[in-house]
Amino acid sequence: MVECLIVILANLLIGGMIGLTGIAGFLLPMLYTGFLGMPAAQGMALSFFAFLISGVLGSWNYYRAKNLDLKLGLWISAGSLAGAAAGVWLNLLLQEGIVKRILYLVVLLSGISILARKDKERNNNQKKDINIFICLLFGLATGAVCALSGAGGPILVMPLLVVLGVPVKTAVGVALFNSIFIAIPSCIGYSLQCDPKSMAVLLAVSMASHGAGVWAGSRNTSFLKPEVLKKAVAVFSVCIALYKLGA
Repeated sequence: MVECLIVILANLLIGGMIGLTGIAGFLLPMLYTGFLGMPAAQGMALSFFAFLISGVLGSWNYYRAKNLDLKLGLWISAGSLAGAAAGVWLNLLLQEGIVKRILYLVVLLSGISILARKDKERNNNQKKDINIFICLLFGLATGAVCALSGAGGPILVMPLLVVLGVPVKTAVGVALFNSIFIAIPSCIGYSLQCDPKSMAVLLAVSMASHGAGVWAGSRNTSFLKPEVLKKAVAVFSVCIALYKLGA
């Protein structure tokens, strides 16, 4: 009962942060494997099912707001499907301790990237041609890293897209859309390594609470400045990751 309550509250909170800022999903596998001590495969399965929900809800809201470049998202996501499948396969080959350290290292680097990145909207009036090969390669690489480490998708994809010249809001929309295609093979791969009966209740409550959090966050973006929340998440993530890596 206590574990279930923690999962509900955590998913409401993290889902809300994703709805507000597009980031923070990487905190979920850290909660499951680090704080609650779950096996890596089960923690990853629960996390990616939640990422599937946040990806669908978040990308739909960004699409309605005309902040989702579907063509770019589809080409990147085509690569991410294969990359995520490879990432799950690599995860299951590695020892659990190594996987957890990879997760904390990705969390550390993600937190640092949030602190270092400046969200300045670029003036991109001229639409750039999409290089299909680069998009596929980009999706393949980021999909593999996200599926292997449990880092979700937007935390890696969004900053990289901004660096490549994509406007910030469009980058968030594409990253959320892309996370759907990272989550699908990850959900299947990690679920096959778990006992469905042992995680059925947690899966149901985590998906429901995560979806509620994402929906509430995305509907109340004016209530709290996203930049303040991003920095708070980044500082928390860096501190926790350093603690876990040094333990």
